[in-house]
Amino acid sequence: MRPRRPLALQVARLPAPLRVGTFLLGVALGWMPLALPIYLLVPDANLASILGTGWLFVAFLIWLQVWNRWVYRRSLPLARYGWRWDKASGRAFVGGFGVGAVAVLALFGLQALLGWRSLQVPTAPTLSLWRATVEGAIVAVAVGTAEELLFRGWLLDELERDYQPPLALALDAGLFAIAHFLKPWAEIVRTLPQFPGLILLGMLLVYAKRRSGGHLGLAIGLHAGLVWGYYLVAVGELAGAPRAAPWLVGIDNNPLASALGWLGLSSLVVWMRPQPGSPDAGT
Repeated sequence: MRPRRPLALQVARLPAPLRVGTFLLGVALGWMPLALPIYLLVPDANLASILGTGWLFVAFLIWLQVWNRWVYRRSLPLARYGWRWDKASGRAFVGGFGVGAVAVLALFGLQALLGWRSLQVPTAPTLSLWRATVEGAIVAVAVGTAEELLFRGWLLDELERDYQPPLALALDAGLFAIAHFLKPWAEIVRTLPQFPGLILLGMLLVYAKRRSGGHLGLAIGLHAGLVWGYYLVAVGELAGAPRAAPWLVGIDNNPLASALGWLGLSSLVVWMRPQPGSPDAGT
């Protein structure tokens, strides 16, 4: 193996916050030359957002390869981050997807049983429901894959290089929540109850990776299942008008921003957390 160049060695020895910042700067510099024309020239704002976000993920993957070859001298970084294609990962993904989807649907069902909202379940599948089912699955898998590779793959790996597992978990979950709160101040205040839910979700997904021996299949499946379940209820128009306070049913019907959602996520966190003394117990 060739020795690392002095600059690469210096970058590798930087504290985690500076390494993370350096990496993100590289992604931004690679993303902007194509992203700016997209946002300036594409008249449809929604299409521009989709293209810009898609290119951002591609730029992230490209820079991930460059970063690992240059800084860490690794040629197969995705394997270290927990990304692999095999039967075990496939089973973990399917199991996680099922748990996530059932958890969301059960939460809305419980709200209906408690009289907190009505449900609008059609007697026969409608075209809009079929569309929400298929479209939601595509969106959910894309979001789950991208966010898990970013937060539980690359970011968690960088944090675990410098910090003990409990601190790395807390930082990863906190940064995950903060990243989802990059929005106008008025919206931050209005949707603030969602923040604890995002932290709990971040913890759950870190534990899912650790419980799987460092592989991402279960975490991606869980994340995708939660997104799909919510997409199906929201876009498929299965949830009727709420009859209880927003803190009970969720601001904008978002389970992450509700007391019942926090309770459900807390239960999943306790269930998913590796047992003390197990090989994967990195609390």
